[in-house]
Amino acid sequence: QVQLVESGGGLVQAGDSLRLSCAASGRTFSMYSMGWFRQAPGKELEFVAGCSRSAGITAYTDSVKGRFTISRDNAKNAVYLQMSSLKPEDTAVYYCAAVLAFNSQIWRSENEYGYWGQGTQVTVSS
Repeated sequence: QVQLVESGGGLVQAGDSLRLSCAASGRTFSMYSMGWFRQAPGKELEFVAGCSRSAGITAYTDSVKGRFTISRDNAKNAVYLQMSSLKPEDTAVYYCAAVLAFNSQIWRSENEYGYWGQGTQVTVSS
């Protein structure tokens, strides 16, 4: 099992950057494919970015491509989401999620992820 704790959220202005971190417990973090999701008020949970076990493969939703970067440090049991050129529409609660993986696959569906953090609020003002 793995437990996830996000941090790094906050209130920023449009155009600013922010880095979210997700700290994972457990010795087998490198066995998990990781994802970042977000949920804005009144909207469904949305896949934002994902990375494979070694971070050799990454994926992004179209609206964040070129602005967000997912990375991970397996030695530190951590995954990060570097967000730049933030827009008001990026405002949401951001969740870190993990799924045990046996290959380099990335999953975009929240239904595939078995472990979730508590979320961290990101608010972008215009």
